[in-house]
Amino acid sequence: MRSNGQKFKIHQSAVRHINQIKNDIMLQSFFILCSGADSAILKTCSEGEQNKYAGIGATVFFTAIMAFIASSYALYTVFDNVFTAIFFGLIWGLLIFNLDRFIVSTIKKRDSFSSELLQATPRILLAVIIAIVISKPLEMKIFEKEINQVLLEEKNTMTLANKEQLALQYTPAIEVLNQDIASLKAEIITKETETNALYDTYITEAEGTAGSMLLGKGPVYEEKREKHDAALAELQQLKETNATKISGIESQIANLNTEYADVVTNSQPIIDGFDGLMARINALDKLPWLPSFFIFLLFLAIETSPIIAKLLAPKGAYDLKLEDEESAIKTWVKQKVFQRDQLLEADTALTEKIYAEIKEEETVYEHKKKKAEELLKLQANAFQNLQVKNL
Repeated sequence: MRSNGQKFKIHQSAVRHINQIKNDIMLQSFFILCSGADSAILKTCSEGEQNKYAGIGATVFFTAIMAFIASSYALYTVFDNVFTAIFFGLIWGLLIFNLDRFIVSTIKKRDSFSSELLQATPRILLAVIIAIVISKPLEMKIFEKEINQVLLEEKNTMTLANKEQLALQYTPAIEVLNQDIASLKAEIITKETETNALYDTYITEAEGTAGSMLLGKGPVYEEKREKHDAALAELQQLKETNATKISGIESQIANLNTEYADVVTNSQPIIDGFDGLMARINALDKLPWLPSFFIFLLFLAIETSPIIAKLLAPKGAYDLKLEDEESAIKTWVKQKVFQRDQLLEADTALTEKIYAEIKEEETVYEHKKKKAEELLKLQANAFQNLQVKNL
């Protein structure tokens, strides 16, 4: 005799086993739903046939999951908002799920492989397009670091180009102002040279080494000294005037430099924001093509695997039963159309025969003639009464 504990353990094991079977059945039913197969017909088929379509449905389901992940990441780079990206990514995943389910469910098994392949060609092309759309965002995520490096280089290049382009608007004006400063300084230097020359003239006159060649401070010395003092006063005045002008010009240059720096600073966020979907796709195209190509092949294999599996699989019990049901409906519809055509043809012939016989009957002729005469009399009386009333 088994103890109560052993019985309880056996009961628990049986319950777990039953729950596991229920879960497997629910999961298989869900994947069969994803495959687009007729579940009512498929239930009458073997377990292997059901597993085949459950596998096809699982491929369709997980392809949609990959599409959801890929589109959510791609949309996140556009909207920069997690909830918006997930919402639209879910819509895109459902769209891909519906397309894949439609593609798989509309491929019918034929007696000729060439006719099946011809039937599947448009769907394979559509699968290729879907694979490209799904793989591209995931490629951007996988090669995110490399793409960021390319974008950084492009941003640096754009920053330098932006500074050079903006400098073209300010450099000519600054150069003109610098030339004005150089002219003012040159004017001071020229005046200093003239003043120094007058200084040498009156000094040599006092020493008697030039001019009148007389030693001492005579009238000629005084005259030359006065010229030098006047020139020195003019030099001091010129220095003060030009210093004021130079200070104003330097202030203008500083303002232009500040304005240029502000414009560069304000335009930099635009360059820093050069990180959208199109920028990343272009950056991805600049990377070596082979890794991206292999990722595309992977998704192409995933996307086309349900179609290829259905093309390569032999004609099974489900296909035969589906074909039998569809042909039965087609035959029934043709039969109904044919019967309606025959009914219309017979009814038309009978109607024509009946009216042809009515034409030959005198009783009908006399009755119709009598009614026509009564109608004409009534019309004549009504016309007379109307004329009398008008008079």
